[in-house]
Amino acid sequence: MLDAIDQFIMHLATERGLSVNYQILVRRVLETFTGWVGRVREKTQVGQIATSDLTDFLMDRKREGLSPATLRQDLVALKIFFRWLVVRRFREGDPAEPILPPRMEQHLPDTMNETEVRQLLESVTGSEPLDLRDRAILELFYASGLRLTELVESRLENLSLEEGWIRITGKGSKTRLAPVGTSALAAIRRYLDQGRIKLVKPKSGSWIFLSNRGARLSRIRIFQIVQERAALAGLDPKRVHPHLLRHSFATHLLSHGADLRVIQEMLGHADIATTQIYTHVNDRQLKAVHRKFHPRG
Repeated sequence: MLDAIDQFIMHLATERGLSVNYQILVRRVLETFTGWVGRVREKTQVGQIATSDLTDFLMDRKREGLSPATLRQDLVALKIFFRWLVVRRFREGDPAEPILPPRMEQHLPDTMNETEVRQLLESVTGSEPLDLRDRAILELFYASGLRLTELVESRLENLSLEEGWIRITGKGSKTRLAPVGTSALAAIRRYLDQGRIKLVKPKSGSWIFLSNRGARLSRIRIFQIVQERAALAGLDPKRVHPHLLRHSFATHLLSHGADLRVIQEMLGHADIATTQIYTHVNDRQLKAVHRKFHPRG
C-alpha cells in the first residue's frame, strides 16, 4: 500500500501538476486509511482491499466526528487512488466505484426582510460626499446583487445610467450585464454629480467608488461601511454584510415571482443548482408564515 501511495503522489505531482498542498492532503488520507486497514483488517496489499473496507473506514471516520464535507474529501482521495490503481493494472476492479458521496448539510443563507432593507437604505440621508457614496453603494448591492469584489472593481466605463445596467466581471472572469433599478440609479447619479466629483483626485482613475483621499475603496473598507451604516440604522452590524444584501436581492426577486433562470443570470451563477438554494429559503419563509397565521399551523 505505502509503495503504491508513493507512486500515486508522484503521479499527481509530475503528470497531473497538482499543488503540493493537494498532494499532502491526499497522502494524509491514504496513509490514514492504510493504517486503519492494516490495524483493523490486517490487510497491506492494494489487491486485498474490498468495498466494505472503504465503507467501514468512512463510517469510523464519521463516528470520530468528521463533517460530511471532510468525509466527501476523504472519499474523493480514495476514489482517485483506486481508479489510478485499476488503470495502471495494479489491481482488478475498483472497490471505491460503488460508494456514493455523503450528502452535504445544506446551510440556507440568512436574508433581510424587505422592511429591514428599506430601513437600511433610507437611513442614509445626508448630502455630504461620503453619505452620497454610501447610499449609492448600499443601493447598488441590493439592486444588482453584486458580490463585494464586483462592486469594488466597478468602473465608470462599465456603467450605463441611460440603459440602467452595469457590466460586471465575476468569478472565472465571466462578464455579465447586471440591471440597476431606478432607486439605485437615482442614488448613483446623485453621488456622481454631487459626491464623487468632490472626492476625485488626478490619479483616481475610473473607479466608481472612491475614498475620501480619492483612491479606490478596498474590500475591507466597503465591508466596514455596510456594517457601520447598519449600526446607524438600528440593525445588528454583526449580521449585516455585503453578501447578505446579495442573498436578500435574490430571495426578494424570487418571492415576487422572478424566474429562477433569470435570477441565475443576474447573480452570475455558472450552475442553476447554486441558485436553487433560494427556493429553499423561500419555502422556509412560506412555512414560517403558515405556522404563524394558520389556525392549525
